[in-house]
Amino acid sequence: MAKTSFAEKLKNLFSSHKTIESEFFEDLTDALIEGDVGAKNAMQLTDELEAIVKKEKISSKEEIYTVLKNLIKPYVKKISFEPQEGKTNIYMVLGVNGVGKTTSVAKMGKVFSQVCSNVVLAASDTFRAAAVDQISMHGERLGLRVVKHQMGSDPSAVVFDAAESVTAKGGGLVLADTAGRLHNKENLVNELKKIDKVAASKASPECYKKILVVDATTGQNAVRQAEAFHEAVGVDALVLTKYDSTAKGGEIITIGRELGIPVLFICNGEKYENIKAFDEEEYLNEFLGL
Repeated sequence: MAKTSFAEKLKNLFSSHKTIESEFFEDLTDALIEGDVGAKNAMQLTDELEAIVKKEKISSKEEIYTVLKNLIKPYVKKISFEPQEGKTNIYMVLGVNGVGKTTSVAKMGKVFSQVCSNVVLAASDTFRAAAVDQISMHGERLGLRVVKHQMGSDPSAVVFDAAESVTAKGGGLVLADTAGRLHNKENLVNELKKIDKVAASKASPECYKKILVVDATTGQNAVRQAEAFHEAVGVDALVLTKYDSTAKGGEIITIGRELGIPVLFICNGEKYENIKAFDEEEYLNEFLGL
């Protein structure tokens, strides 16, 4: 059974409520929560909207859409990264297992290889043989070099070696695929902090970024993951995977509002080309059904 998007729920709200009374705002809060915005943010947004509607005596659907869009807009931000030529750029890619992290690393490898002549993939998830095999396969298909060590070896050493090789060749970009075993949180956090320290010391100034991959269909789970990784090492940008008809997408608003993290890319398929730069205007119009 297909999930109902927030845009559809909003449309139904207007057709079922002939007047904009308190009941409308209560139902709107429920719709926002179901759209993965999160209870606290949904209530705050609805309260702000209700206050503006009453103050400005707004009654038309179009005006309410505009006000709601303007209230959400500050929390939905896009960002773009461009590896600096002649410098050592390191992008550490974070995320729990199963979100499509390794595939996203490959997709980003393809995107960045169009603007950077030396892109290297670092297989820093040394705990899963599948992850190392997968990144190696992607590197082969895309014609990108992969730096890898033996299974179970120190992940930060992989990043160190990848950075050294990029520096030796006069610059480029290291895309580091990291482990995502959040159930073993303390070990993972310590491991990420170590990689973080190495990456920060090896990258050229202003050339180190931390990118978190989240699954757009997991709603508030994606928010919790963003909180955990942001607290551990700090996150500079999001990549949203599985962003199609089943994704409600409201978690972007919560992550933006609570953590201030912008969105870099959205992915909506398994192929290397199924990745595009995030467009906040397009996202808002889709989310609201405009």
